[in-house]
Amino acid sequence: MVSSPKIKTTEEKKVRKLGALCAENCSITAMLKQILSKIPRKSPKNDPLDSVGIDCGNNSTYLGNGIPSANSGNSFSSRLNVVKRVSSAVFPASIMAGMEAVDPHLSFKDVSNLQKQNLFVSKLNLCCEVSDCSDPDKNAVQQDLKHQTLIELVDFVSSGSAKFTEPAIAAICKMCAIHLFRVFPPKYRTGNTGGETEDEEPMFDPAWSHLQNVYDLLLRFVSSVDAKAAKKYVDHAFILRLLDLFDSEDPRERDCLKTILHRIYGKFMVLRPFIRKAVSNIIYHFVFETERHNGIAELLEIFGSVISGFALPLKEEHKIFLWRALVPLHKPKSVGIYHQQLTYCVVQFIDKDPRLTSTVIKGLLKYWPVTNSQKELMFISELEEILELTGMDEFQKIMVPLFRRIRCCLNSSHYQVAERAHLLWNNERILNLIAHNRHVIVPLVFSALEQNTLNHWNQAVLNQTQHIRKMFCEMDEELVLACQRKLEEQDSMSSVVAEKRRLTWERLENAADFQPRAGNILASVKPVACSVTC
Repeated sequence: MVSSPKIKTTEEKKVRKLGALCAENCSITAMLKQILSKIPRKSPKNDPLDSVGIDCGNNSTYLGNGIPSANSGNSFSSRLNVVKRVSSAVFPASIMAGMEAVDPHLSFKDVSNLQKQNLFVSKLNLCCEVSDCSDPDKNAVQQDLKHQTLIELVDFVSSGSAKFTEPAIAAICKMCAIHLFRVFPPKYRTGNTGGETEDEEPMFDPAWSHLQNVYDLLLRFVSSVDAKAAKKYVDHAFILRLLDLFDSEDPRERDCLKTILHRIYGKFMVLRPFIRKAVSNIIYHFVFETERHNGIAELLEIFGSVISGFALPLKEEHKIFLWRALVPLHKPKSVGIYHQQLTYCVVQFIDKDPRLTSTVIKGLLKYWPVTNSQKELMFISELEEILELTGMDEFQKIMVPLFRRIRCCLNSSHYQVAERAHLLWNNERILNLIAHNRHVIVPLVFSALEQNTLNHWNQAVLNQTQHIRKMFCEMDEELVLACQRKLEEQDSMSSVVAEKRRLTWERLENAADFQPRAGNILASVKPVACSVTC
């Protein structure tokens, strides 16, 4: 079969078009090859450390064939003065691009100024390994090497030579997180209250000599670093893990944490609201759930200086912290551990805004101890400090319930409580408030003074009672005489009521004698037949 001329012409056109397209593609490919050939290429170099992987956590060195090498110390010493790329397993590749680290075993004195920053990061990387410090004989050489390295890092940062670039910030945050952020063992303290009590000796961490160097390095880092550069790493998660460490039973660690958190609060202004909220949550958990925490005193000590820096007028957030966190902290049994710091925080709030006085005193009266005399002594001392800052208007709002409670303290059988309550009248500020409102206060406490005069067993309390009565007489003798007459009338009325009560009981007893015995009046009662079938 012979093809027509039209069909041949069409096929020839298609072949020609395909040939043109292929020629065009070949020319484009040739152009690309010419462009790429002009770009300079780095000659591949075989790094002697590329075939070696070092696992800081497992404390073992692996050769290129995957077989662990037992002589890791020799492999380190044989590669002195060797520069290698930092492993992307330690820091992100985007951060470490182009970053070269000097062998960490070198001293800062043995390298040039240009290499000191790289050596700084390499030493931080070397310190990422965690050692078991509970057994001093185990890995003694490695522990000593790391200890000396940490000391070198602290000295280097203290000298001001360290520059906290992003790789250095990432390295130091990672190193501190590996060594510091840990879960504490369960508490085996005796009793139901958490934290250290005044009678218990503190527990010390066996690894403190190592942890102290890490904390020193972190403190100098926080004090020197630029907040904007470090905010990527000192973030919310870092703060939460740092706050968890306040539950440590070692007071030395809590003291370091207190200083570090205070520096972070002062420098990282963006984190301030989050820190306040996180600390509030710790206090809520302590007060309303567990009553177990070792670092409440240190957290309150930080907030004492924080509150003094609050701007006026106070934000609603700060007032809520006072009402919902600080005032309920008077409730736990272990309040004696942190009461001094708590009182300082409360007084700072009242000094900022005296209108908060009535709210605070109402909270104190709500949580006032009834059976714990030592806690009652602390409450009276705090109350005296608050009243020294109280204005007349706020005092008049709470003076009636307040002096009803003070009246009970004046009559306390515990002589220290009674004596401490009497000493409130020695404060000139409080005495001035009482004098201006004597028509309300004197009738409230006069009966307690009279009862002390007649019944109290302690001579010191009796002397103070007589002293207060004398002060009242000098203040307003007519008022004292009126209170005396009213008290005598109440005593006579109570005597009449007591006599009526005695006569009533006597009549009841006489009437009961004429009644027959209970056994004689019991009649035989036949059980009623139950109409319901059980």
